[in-house]
Amino acid sequence: MAAVLLVCTANICRSPMAEAIFRAKLGDVFKTIASAGVHADPRGGPVDARAAAALARHHYSLDRKWRSQRAEPAQLARYDLVLAMEADHVQALRAKAEAELHPRIQMLTDFVPEMAGQDVPDPYFGPVAGFDAVIGMIERAAGSLQRAAQEGRLRFA
Repeated sequence: MAAVLLVCTANICRSPMAEAIFRAKLGDVFKTIASAGVHADPRGGPVDARAAAALARHHYSLDRKWRSQRAEPAQLARYDLVLAMEADHVQALRAKAEAELHPRIQMLTDFVPEMAGQDVPDPYFGPVAGFDAVIGMIERAAGSLQRAAQEGRLRFA
């Protein structure tokens, strides 16, 4: 089974929400599911309270001991797939990674044909409803990945 790393900016909203959703929906596809941030505080911190509340509303959860982490170059090689929330994250991660790892680094939305190339918007500075909208986008991507795995279409670089 494969390993997936979900990446956003600070690893306090989108990527931890994606981690919780992937654990719930794709635990049979990925042996290891983790999240990180391109610019996460190296000391680590808790998930944003609004993100945790949105997860709870949608019946997902993270371990209470969960802490944010920064995406480091050495870490990237441990994952078969690195899914970024924004095109800028893909560029930043590829700048950190060895060239042979670049195909593993993709946009989360690229797995949903009608969303391919779209950024998953950062809900941090917006209304609470933005967190629910992000969960919906992540659930769609998780569903597409699950179908691809079931149909044998999910390939790792």
